[in-house]
Amino acid sequence: MKINLTQYRLIRAQGEDAEKFLQGQLTADVIELAVGESTLTAHCDPKGKMSSIFRLFRVTESEFYLIIRQELLTSALDQLKKYAVFSKVTFEFVDCELVGVLDEECQISAEFSLTIAENRRILINPNEKIQADAQAESWDLADIQQGYPILGAKAQNEFIPQALNLQCIERAISFSKGCYIGQETVARAKYRGANKRAMQTFYLKSTALSETVLPEIGGELEMQLESGWRRTGTILSAVNFAGVLWLQAIVSNQTDAETLYRLPEGEILTLYPLPYSLAE
Repeated sequence: MKINLTQYRLIRAQGEDAEKFLQGQLTADVIELAVGESTLTAHCDPKGKMSSIFRLFRVTESEFYLIIRQELLTSALDQLKKYAVFSKVTFEFVDCELVGVLDEECQISAEFSLTIAENRRILINPNEKIQADAQAESWDLADIQQGYPILGAKAQNEFIPQALNLQCIERAISFSKGCYIGQETVARAKYRGANKRAMQTFYLKSTALSETVLPEIGGELEMQLESGWRRTGTILSAVNFAGVLWLQAIVSNQTDAETLYRLPEGEILTLYPLPYSLAE
């Protein structure tokens, strides 16, 4: 299955200070990322709240690509450039084709090919015209099902990385590399147990939901208590696919299969197990 990733854009970072600068900005250990490797990573504000989530790809020793959601492109570039004024590094938007490949062997050559989990790859600038056979939402659905957070504009600067499970995914957070923007908050959440939230995946089969209607991003869910229902949590992302509503929500990190959630005054959601453990 081949998908045109129109919801993503590409930023190029290059210059003799590129590695050093990104090391002091992002949650991942950039120095340990070899040429040809990629990882999910976050850019935080000084309070440790995430302004962006990137897929960081090292092209050469002094050049990197950052794949980011289109709606975050402008603010991400502004933030990176703001901190980079005294560093020998440049950031620019690169207008190129990004193609996702799901569940198949891909013989198509490209400028770069990034492996994302066992059954997914991202092609940067394929060498031939790609005929997409699935909608862009198919890639978002795969992210949701595999527990990869989708951060949009409405959730910027609202959550620390652990609230979106980044400590469990690839090499998204390094707790040993030293200082970066927001590092104190991220470290305190790990070593002092300050984080009480986690991202969970839910789904709902319902004939009452139109394929074009989605719950409000940034809206709340309701959790069942003995005395009734209480509004809680935050909807991070959602996609309605083949008659099934899938969503990611930030809820208590003590949520288990027995905890019941629903859309506000709506139907009960089913918890979809994460493919990784939230245990430290």
